[in-house]
Amino acid sequence: MDMIDDLIVAEQRWLFLIHQLPSKPAYFRVKIWRRLQGIGAVAVKSTVYALPANAETQEDFEWLLKEIVEGGGEALVCEARLIDGLSDAQARGLFDAARDEDYEEIAKEARALWARLEDTAAPDEMADARTQSCRLRKRLTEIAAIDFFGATGRLSAESLVAELERRLTEDTDMTKDLPEAPPPLAGDLKGRIWVTRKGVHVDRIACSWLIRRFIDPDAVIRFVPGKGYAPDAGELRFDMFEGEITHEGDHCSFEVLLNRAHINDPALQAIGEIVHDIDLKDAKFGREETSGIASLIAGICVANPEDEQRIAQGAPVFDNLYQYFHTKGG
Repeated sequence: MDMIDDLIVAEQRWLFLIHQLPSKPAYFRVKIWRRLQGIGAVAVKSTVYALPANAETQEDFEWLLKEIVEGGGEALVCEARLIDGLSDAQARGLFDAARDEDYEEIAKEARALWARLEDTAAPDEMADARTQSCRLRKRLTEIAAIDFFGATGRLSAESLVAELERRLTEDTDMTKDLPEAPPPLAGDLKGRIWVTRKGVHVDRIACSWLIRRFIDPDAVIRFVPGKGYAPDAGELRFDMFEGEITHEGDHCSFEVLLNRAHINDPALQAIGEIVHDIDLKDAKFGREETSGIASLIAGICVANPEDEQRIAQGAPVFDNLYQYFHTKGG
């Protein structure tokens, strides 16, 4: 972590809404809870809710405070820096976990809608699917607006909804795995600076291993904030929202990278299936090795806070897994 990153972490400020609501009427308590969910606040205690501090979130809390007081309750808003008991990283984790749950619900609905369209293309079904797709897009936009730290689940939800929209708009062949646009040749991927989000987990660890093992052994990989990053010339973003190589439809970034690099190796395809099921949590392939690899990667992430450490520790896992599938034949 460089000096700028240290400064950013040190200066993280939080807003806390501390409130006490009247016991009656019951609907008022439900109303306030829904309002808190709507602005993206998370509970750090039963009556203490947090938001990252900025002008917009402060205004959200101030309006809610006014609403609570007018409803007969008590509330105060304060700005603070976390010192002990809960770290900034843990607090950000609470927000990411809440948004990942929201994104997963959208992803499940998108997959279910896709499955319905595979069974029938009746006009009334298509019309209803378009309505549902618009609803999912609206909900996705709402969640993204309160996704303060760039939760991982957005990639999968966004790609599934986008693929669904393309299906409904263009009436494309649903049997296609990936878009028909010609992917870049493997040679075009060498000598590039690769960029991905901080806090790497299975898909980004696997992609980093694939890049340095099979695409460019000397590849430079940079780790940047998940939101608001503007790429420099020559950089390739992977497993990032709007990245050059990221989730596409129902495919994780590792699967997309294999396709773009023109790598057709049964052992790597098998690894891709494991990464897919861990990352997307949809049990699409159901390989018996998946749960064990998921536990190994989770342990690596817990034990190693730095991204380069996670990639270094994850590489032997994928090296051995590759050798296993290579010997086995995929």
